[in-house]
Order: sequence, then C-alpha cells, then structure tokens
Amino acid sequence: MTSSTVPSPSSPSVLPVLAEVVRSGFTEGRHRGSLVILAADGSVELALGDPAGPVFPRSSNKPMQAAAILRAGLDLSGERLALAAASHSGEDFHLGLVRTMLAEHGLKAADLQTPPDLPLDPVEAEAYLAAGGVREPLTMNCSGKHAAMLAVCVRNGWDTATYLDPAHPLQRLVGEVVARAAGEPVAAIGTDGCGAPLMAIGLVGLARAFRAFVLAEPGTAERRVADAMRAHPEYVAGTRRPDTWLMREVPGALSKMGAEAVQALALPDGRALAFKIDDGSTRALGPVLARSLELLGVDSPVVSRIGRAPLTGGDAVVGEVRAAF
Repeated sequence: MTSSTVPSPSSPSVLPVLAEVVRSGFTEGRHRGSLVILAADGSVELALGDPAGPVFPRSSNKPMQAAAILRAGLDLSGERLALAAASHSGEDFHLGLVRTMLAEHGLKAADLQTPPDLPLDPVEAEAYLAAGGVREPLTMNCSGKHAAMLAVCVRNGWDTATYLDPAHPLQRLVGEVVARAAGEPVAAIGTDGCGAPLMAIGLVGLARAFRAFVLAEPGTAERRVADAMRAHPEYVAGTRRPDTWLMREVPGALSKMGAEAVQALALPDGRALAFKIDDGSTRALGPVLARSLELLGVDSPVVSRIGRAPLTGGDAVVGEVRAAF
C-alpha cells in the first residue's frame, strides 16, 4: 500500500455525460463520469471518460475486505459472510445478525467504531425514529463489516482498539487483497465514511476485481464471498435496494454499489462493469447501471426497474433522469 496522498488523475478536463436530467422536455442538468465494460475474456469492450484513473470505490471495495477477513482466518459463511460485505439497510434482520456476530466473539455494540447513524434505508429510518431510536454505531450501514473485522481480530489476538489503523495487520492484508484482485497497485489510502481505510484503484481494476471474484475457484476466499453475497443478497443491501434485486433476478450476478455514485458488477461468465458519477449523485446510478446492463446483453425485467428515475412536478411525473450513452 502507498501513502495517503491522492495522486492527480490523468482524466480528461471534461468527462463525458453519462446521464441527463430532463424535465418537461428540457434538459436541466447533466451528470458526467467514467465507465468501463469488460468482455467475458477480460478485455475492455467500452471505456468512457478515464476508467484507468484512480478513484475511491467506497463500499464497492467491501467484497475485497470480506475476502481479507476470510484469509485472516475467520470462518464465516452464509448470511454472516454476506453481512461482512454489506452496506445494509438497517432492517431488523440486519441489526439482529450484527448483534449475534458480536456476541459470538465476546464483543458488544460499544466495540464498534462505526460513526453513530440512522438506518440507510429511508423507510427503515422513519420507522426507527418513530419508535424512539437514536443514531447508533450499530445502525450504521457498515456495522456488519466492522463486526467481522473485530471478530477476526479477536480470533488472531490482534488489537481491537486499533482495527481501523491502516498499519493494523488486518488492514494491510485488505490492501494486499485489493491490489491482487484489481491487478494493479493501490494508488492511495484514505478514510471511508465508516472510518475504515479506503483503497484507491482504477475503475478498470475494480471491474477486474469483481470479475476475479465470480471466476475464482470454488472454496477460495474470493469465491466464498461472491457465493455468499449472491445467495443472500438481502443481507448485502436490503429488501428495497437495487443490488438485492439484481442478485436475486439476474442469475449469477455479483453487484455492489458504493457512496459517491460508484457501482461495480460482474456476471458469472466474466463480463463486468464499473463506473463512477463524477459529482457523486446517486440519482444517476440506476439509469447508468441499467444502460450498462443493456450493453452487456442482460435481458431481465429488473433492468428497466433499476433504470427508472422519474422526476415529478406537483403530483405528476414530468421527466426523468436518463442514461446518455
């Protein structure tokens, strides 16, 4: 891993428009970004913008973090492993399993170093607040990953108080797993929203990493993570989230979004994609992802469902956010 200084990307001065905001027939905004699509053999089929320039994949790095936890010796499987790679919605079954995972290793919610937060899903957040809930580390969407990180520290006798330090043995291993899966060195180390170290790689590397996970040999850490995520996608995201819908309805798909409008996905034959909306607007995620899936040849009703991003005026739909490539 390298220093925390972020290199200046060699991106074009103006990135291409990936999505348009059209209201009442008038284009009132544009979302620019970079995108890469890989063919089944791993070659670049489509490149827009600067997909080789380093970005912070944010939570799209979580499958690699979960694989590092397995490689460090924690024997997770099923829902527990899916939750270790999750940006969960804060639904009751998410929070219940986080508590269980902590208790299984003699840990408690107070050991989590996630920042206090509300459930990520707006419906869950409203219900949580209505029931008198307050922001807690447990309800933060990364608490499953942090519970698994703490658990592997307990297993190995590593310090739990410093588990988020980039120099911690676990975080060094995460960096090695990210670089190996991406096929490129980590360009920079930052701090994610949850407080964990964050590894910068290019979008091409991110797509390669997801491709590597779905094509990995059965029984390897990478394949175990991919299989757990695909078997239990509701634990990776939630019942009202596109990653869940995709992994439920597109056979063999591995999908994970990240903050600041990052998305990575791989299909079981090795086709893969990764993109980032430059301004971080998540409203463009669905339309860009749906268009990318169409270009990959994915034919499923879930594609149009994910791509739907209507704009309203009063109580009427008057426009949409739509892909522009």
